[in-house]
Amino acid sequence: MEALGMIGLIGGLALLIFLTMKGVNILIVGPVSALFVALMSGMPLFATLAEEGQADFVSSYMGGFTSFIASWYMMFLLGAVFGKVMEDSGAADAVAKWFVDKMGMKFAALAIVIACAILTYGGVSLFVVAFSVYPMAISLFKQADLPRRFIPAALALGSVTFTMTSAGSPEIQNWIPIKYLGTSPWAGWEVSAIVAVFMAVFGYWWLKRMITKAVNKGERFVGRDTDPTFDTTRKLPNPFLSMIPLVVVLVISFIFHNKLAQSALIVALLGGIIATYFVGRKYSANFGTAISAGTLGAIVAIGNTAAVVGFGGVAKAVPAFQMAVDAMTSIPGSPLIGAAIAVSVIAGMTGSASGGQSIALPLLAPHYMDMGVNPEALHRVVAISSGALDSLPHNGYVVTTIQSICGESHRNAYGPVGALTVIVPVIGVAIAIILFSLGLGI
Repeated sequence: MEALGMIGLIGGLALLIFLTMKGVNILIVGPVSALFVALMSGMPLFATLAEEGQADFVSSYMGGFTSFIASWYMMFLLGAVFGKVMEDSGAADAVAKWFVDKMGMKFAALAIVIACAILTYGGVSLFVVAFSVYPMAISLFKQADLPRRFIPAALALGSVTFTMTSAGSPEIQNWIPIKYLGTSPWAGWEVSAIVAVFMAVFGYWWLKRMITKAVNKGERFVGRDTDPTFDTTRKLPNPFLSMIPLVVVLVISFIFHNKLAQSALIVALLGGIIATYFVGRKYSANFGTAISAGTLGAIVAIGNTAAVVGFGGVAKAVPAFQMAVDAMTSIPGSPLIGAAIAVSVIAGMTGSASGGQSIALPLLAPHYMDMGVNPEALHRVVAISSGALDSLPHNGYVVTTIQSICGESHRNAYGPVGALTVIVPVIGVAIAIILFSLGLGI
């Protein structure tokens, strides 16, 4: 049964990735793949068939599904609405035009990366950054005539690589280790700064190279009826005033993060929506319609993400998962290498960076702390490594950004996303381990 359970766990993950890459709706793929894991592991399908205290398929899946919605719905809702009102008011177009005019068309992708990095490091949840920046990305890529399938990669590079797991970042992936290691958000900041610069520079170079290669092959921007329109004759708000909502989100996130934790995002995004109304109300086509459209988009996006989280809920409940965790946390050799591999693999299995940390750290932290491993080095390595294999095709952020927000298929868009959010962080964590091993920052 144990062998079958492990086959089921690995097979379920492979099925999840395969069907997602094939473009099957994730709301179907999630429960079907989780069902495969449950059946192969001998898990009862319903609570009425389970013994007292035994996990069942429906409860485990829906537990993960609903808990994610309960935790993140307000952030998804306000983030989606924020993006829509930025689009409707012309504020996104105004900022986009300013970036293009000042930076030049050849820096269109860089402008998207910078915008995402500012919001992510400013405290806006990475789940909702894409909502806010996507309208500007469409405008920039359309004006620069770049292939739209690279937009998800540009959004991801600025959101889930060098900002998400860096020292000082208010994202949860940088805060979870604090509970187990007694460190601070700035743990290992010297090494973190070096790794962040590497991931940003190397990641952008790679993104630019991929885009240039595609353009040389004849790929261009292809518009859609559903795209935000960039009317060159339309009167737009002042670009600097249009940046005020982004600054409001950034500032409010910083001010209230310590007091309100993740709830600060709700206040920040609401502040951004209000600021957008005052900045762009004269230029808005229909503010109410934009809010309605954003609401609908939020429901679709959070449903897609929750479908993958539900799979993780079932995976965590089967005995094979605990076996995998035990194996990963018992890897011999350098403690930092073992920790990086364990967290990264578990994050990949659950499709969640925060999930991988939350599962691995209760076991890793006491073990490695007893061995005398520097807690700041362990904090930074764990944080960076959690952002590597978590970005496989079934990851909630990846699915939401590629399919729900950008309207692309995994077949067309995941290649660049995977290169920048899996390979680049893997190299980054290797650099971090080498630097810590040489004594830097500890």
